[in-house]
Order: sequence, then structure tokens, then C-alpha cells
Amino acid sequence: YRIRVVTSDAFSQEKRDHMRALGADLIEVPSEGGQITKELIEEMIEMAQQTSEEPGTFYSDQLQNEDGIAGYHPLGEEIWSQTGGSVDAFIQVVGTSHSIEGTAAVLCSYNPKIRIVAVEPVESPVLSGGEQGAHKIEGIGLGFIPPLWKASIADEIMTVPTEEAKLMARQLASHEALFAGTSSGANVVAAIRVAKRLGPGYSVVTLLVDSGLKYLTTDLYTSFK
Repeated sequence: YRIRVVTSDAFSQEKRDHMRALGADLIEVPSEGGQITKELIEEMIEMAQQTSEEPGTFYSDQLQNEDGIAGYHPLGEEIWSQTGGSVDAFIQVVGTSHSIEGTAAVLCSYNPKIRIVAVEPVESPVLSGGEQGAHKIEGIGLGFIPPLWKASIADEIMTVPTEEAKLMARQLASHEALFAGTSSGANVVAAIRVAKRLGPGYSVVTLLVDSGLKYLTTDLYTSFK
């Protein structure tokens, strides 16, 4: 099947080029200065809805699609298996909320005492009850509450500044040879905070959600000294 993807210049060129290479048709919604905002996400959703009205088109409706949550159940099983059930906290950034909800549901089915910490940009702390704002952590911080978000899944919501997330991503690359993106940096920032709070003897799990290869031409790595 042909696939048409609504995206924006707020997301890295590498991601868009990759989708084109796989045969996707892209509709790119312009952003303001490459910033991710509520208005941009809403405009992208509206464009996708309009496109889906064309005959013979199926709209996957990413934000409302509960299959996205179920798709992360195997990850929860994998984490539980590979840690031997030694998980005290699970930390994950929130975009659609699919990954945190799907993974946490499985982990907490084994041990309801596992602490689940959701992470969002400090510039747009809507899950924390704050105001939406512009930020540069791709894939998270929609600027509004995701439709499938269940507040009860998280024991805590933590905010991380874009620049701190970028710095951590760069440190992961240069010090640990872990080449990841900005949202992964946000995850590790939050995980370290939780680990320091819990102290020795506890296991804190988080995810490096994508590769730094997707950000080579962004300021995440082009400004890296």
C-alpha cells in the first residue's frame, strides 16, 4: 500500500529522508523556527484528517490508536525477563503515551510497586498542569494531553529542559558510546535523578528510544564540540 505521512520541518531531515527512501509520500507542515508547539501538532492532525477524506484512504489516527499501546507490551515482557524481575522504577518520555502505558502496564502486572515516572519538556509541562510552550525535544511534548493518556499510570511526572536533554545525549555519545537522540537524553536525565533519590541497591530502567543517526544535521550534534 502507498503511505502518506504528515510531518513537519520541526523534525529532523534524516527522519524525513528515511521515510521518503522507504517510499512514503510526505506532506510537510511548516513550523515556526523549527519549534514543536501545540499549534503545529494540531495543524498536522488537521492535515492528516483532511487527507484521509480522499477515496480509498485509511487514517491510522496515531494519537487515538490503542494498538500503539498494545505494541509495547512485548517490550515490558522483555524488560522484565532481561532484568530478572529486578525493576524498581521505569522512566519514559511521553509523546502519544503509547510507550509508557504499554510498557508500564506489563511491568506493573508483575509488580504493582514499580514506580512509573513520566517525562515531559519543562518548556511545555502540560501533564504537570502547566502551560504549553515551544521546545525542541522531538517526539514528545505535544502541547496538550494525549487522548490515550491515563494519569493513573504515572506515580510522578518529571520535567526536563531541552538543553539539559541535549547535553545528556552528547555525553552519552562521547562518554558511553551510546548514540541516541534528545528524548533519550531526557530519559537518562530523569533516570539519574530517580536513581540518586532511591540510592544504592535499586534498579532504574529507562529507554534510549532512537539513534543519533537521525539527528546528525540538527544542532544536537552539529554544534557538538
